[in-house]
Amino acid sequence: MTRDDIVALFIENAAKAAAEMHRVRSNAELNEVISKTTRGQGPIYCPGMTRKEKAVIIPEGRRSEDSAASTVCIDEALGAIAETGSIVLSSMGGKPVQAGLLAAHHIAIVSSETIFENLDQFFSSWEGMLPTNITLETGPSRTADIELTLTIGVHGPERLSIIVF
Repeated sequence: MTRDDIVALFIENAAKAAAEMHRVRSNAELNEVISKTTRGQGPIYCPGMTRKEKAVIIPEGRRSEDSAASTVCIDEALGAIAETGSIVLSSMGGKPVQAGLLAAHHIAIVSSETIFENLDQFFSSWEGMLPTNITLETGPSRTADIELTLTIGVHGPERLSIIVF
């Protein structure tokens, strides 16, 4: 598969899992999507640890330093898996991996270069030690009770937006 094929497969499979998909090519486009996607929502947490996270512009008065008290979390994923439409999150470098899982709306930025065809290729790409914590997120959180009544957002975000950059 070519890089374009892998990215297209990821976008297709993540959308099938009910993630809102966006494709951008510049910081200006990134911030335009974030502005539209977060309109009318509460406090926004962004760790600002990566180059792409640092490019995120959060409106004055909406930035939160407390991930647990935020309605929206914006962060860059470690990678993504095209086969399942999953994003890969990690606590590498002190990043709070739970931040995206606590917020009602998780906005994940995924670099197109870090999208792998499958999980085996993702793990094969690592040299040396793997991060101590890796979490796979596939679409908004879903759970069902004994009567098979589906509920969204009980054990994680009820809304997942992915921005492929």
